[in-house]
This record gives sequence, C-alpha cells and structure tokens, in this order.
Amino acid sequence: MSLQRAPEAMSAAEWATRVKLAAAYRIAALEGADDGVFNHFSCAVPDEPGHFLLKPFGPLFSEATASGLLKVDLSGAIVSGSGKWEPTAFLIHSRIHQHVPRARCILHSHMPYATALASLADMRIQPVNQSSMRFVKRTAYLESYRGLVLDEAEALSIVEALAEHDVLLMANHGVTVIDDTVEGCVYDLHYLEWACRDQLLVSSFGQPVRAIPEAVVEAAAAQMVEEKAYAKAAHFAAMLRRLDRENPGYDS
Repeated sequence: MSLQRAPEAMSAAEWATRVKLAAAYRIAALEGADDGVFNHFSCAVPDEPGHFLLKPFGPLFSEATASGLLKVDLSGAIVSGSGKWEPTAFLIHSRIHQHVPRARCILHSHMPYATALASLADMRIQPVNQSSMRFVKRTAYLESYRGLVLDEAEALSIVEALAEHDVLLMANHGVTVIDDTVEGCVYDLHYLEWACRDQLLVSSFGQPVRAIPEAVVEAAAAQMVEEKAYAKAAHFAAMLRRLDRENPGYDS
C-alpha cells in the first residue's frame, strides 16, 4: 500500500484512513463481495467526531479511490467530496457510527454465500468446521426482512443487533460487520463468506453433520478471537499485495 502525501487541508490520519477504505472496497470487488453500484463501506474520520467517509453512489467498488470518497456528517451534509450518498447507505452507516462508538469501520455487503444463508429459514451459522468457529459466538441475527432500510426504526434495529456483536446476518438481505479498524472488518468479511460457503456446501451432501462438542466449540471460538487479533494485519497486507498486482490506483 502506498501512502502518498495527504492533500493540503487534510490530516495524514484522514488520508491514511481514506487509502485503507478505498482498498477495502477494491478488495471486496476482487473477492466478489460487491453488488454493482450498491453495497457500502464506511470509516469514521480520525479526530473529527460525527464525520465519516463513504463512497459516493455510482462508482463501482473496483473504482473506489481515496480522494473520491465523500466526507459526511451525521445529518447527511456532505462536508467534502463530489457526488451524493445512496439513502440506505447513509441511514445504516450514520446510525451505527452515532450509536456504536467502537464501530470505526462498517462494511455492508450482499456477498453471495452469506446472503444465501441469510435467506434460509434457519439462517444461523452452525459449528460445522473450524472456519465457522470464528463466528458462532460473535454473530447477531435480524430474522425479519422488512424491505429497504429507509426508516429510523429499521436502522435502529441494526444498531441494537450490533450492540454486543461485531457481525450481523440480515434476513433475506446480506451482512454487516463492524470493527475499530479497516483491517479487522476486511478480515471478518472475507472469512465470514468462507464460513457460510462451507456450511452451505456441507448441507448440500444431505448427510448428518459430524457434531463438535459444545465445550470444544466454546474453546475454539475463543481461540479464533485471539487469532483475529494477531492475523488481521497480515491478512490485510496480503490482500493489498494482491490488489496492487490486479487493481492498483485506490490510493489516488
């Protein structure tokens, strides 16, 4: 990742956050976790309470750049940048940033395997293998689909679900992950899709799942929290190396 000099009138911390968020958008595109011009990621602006960064509506994830991101306040005013925000993107991200302070970064995606799982009557992540251990104890569920998130009550239901969880499966809709870093969010989004893929693949065999004792599930889930703490930076660095080879330019 190249950290070019921040433009005048912008702090180095904001520019670094912009570069990471633009990279997160493009990484998601490389992994098939985007959805045309829809889906949305955001980050709180360092040292500017009430301001967050968001891709304008229109560009693809694969086209995101650090300088092209909007800076938005909690009322919806565009503090800097060109373009406009998508209504559900603003409502979801503004309310989470406002009410869940630890959510410095928020990624919302309709990625295919996770969204497929969220569309089943039983949408819960099951402890079918090691990948699922990252999420069986960390995931919340919104189990009723009520259309686009365009009203305050629906946005606040997302906030409530994330009050004590960092991962949210939204029925018939998609997923949202939060973290205090971009690296942590990118890590969770990647491995969540893999865990959902594995669960759907296991179920496709039509055979009983080999049960894992609950005590082992508890222990492994705790181990996976420790794993994320030391692995998220390495994972993000690896994704950046791939991005620099396949779709550079996010840091412009």
